[in-house]
Amino acid sequence: MRKPTRRRGTSAKGSSGGGISKAATLPAKQMVLSGYRGTVDAFDCLPDDLVLAVLAGIAARARCPADLAAAALPCRRFRDLAAHPAVLSRASAAAVAVPAGRWSDAAHRFLRRCAASGNLHACYLLGMVLFYCIGGRATGAALLARSAAGGHAAALYALAVVQFNGSGGDKADKDPRAGVALCARAAWLGHVPALRELGHCLQDGYGARRAAATGRYFLLHAAARELVSSHCRNGEDDAASRFMVEWWALPSKTGAQGDGNDADADARLCSHPRCGRRETRRHEFRQCSACGSAIYCSRACQALHWKRAHRSQCAAAASRWLAAGNAQ
Repeated sequence: MRKPTRRRGTSAKGSSGGGISKAATLPAKQMVLSGYRGTVDAFDCLPDDLVLAVLAGIAARARCPADLAAAALPCRRFRDLAAHPAVLSRASAAAVAVPAGRWSDAAHRFLRRCAASGNLHACYLLGMVLFYCIGGRATGAALLARSAAGGHAAALYALAVVQFNGSGGDKADKDPRAGVALCARAAWLGHVPALRELGHCLQDGYGARRAAATGRYFLLHAAARELVSSHCRNGEDDAASRFMVEWWALPSKTGAQGDGNDADADARLCSHPRCGRRETRRHEFRQCSACGSAIYCSRACQALHWKRAHRSQCAAAASRWLAAGNAQ
């Protein structure tokens, strides 16, 4: 008797050379475990510690906030782990650099969570935003102090500018000596604007004993750092400065955006176009002594703006001012 033949493409075990097994039709992220009936997501087999380590590495190397958000898209588990303090604390400065045009309650909550996890970049950015833009200077100053205590150079320099101007308080609240001390620490950490500010303070004897030769050395060193560095705008064009410049350029922010005081309506911006700081009270920033039309939050901003644009503008403004005086 003829033996019955099996149909081509099938086998007793469910697979053959010409057929397609059920396992082969599974999605790429799924697999069949031996001794387990059914399928399981491959990501579910990864321990949380490993996933956290991978997400933390992505956050540390992210070039924009969208990179961190994209890492949380695969599944709900990744979304939960991406919000873990171990990941948010390692987020890079670019990962927390929220643009001013996309500021929202969700962005504010994201920065607060990063700051609460101990991220120094988020503490600095959110502190600057609260102090100079959306009101909440006490909270902003506390965040800046927390970032500075962790060794964040830009936060140290930001606090130095606050001390030089007495920002958020009265004119009597200025503390030049504290500002010089903060600048010295930020300059030691390699912050170029702080090094330039320290050089001007030593040259002028402002907040420290006058040492003109040492001040000139610091200024030359700061200029050399700018020339040899591939990031020539290190510190002066950071995320906080970009945010503030964009914030005050928004059409909806043409009015006062401070704490609601009437004095905020007369507050002016620093004339250096890449600074973005705004006065916290009337006549807080210093004026250009030649033309009186430009104001600056710091000597570093004044020196930079003088080299790049104000040298020609100030000469023209001074000549018009002298001509008007002679005509009278």
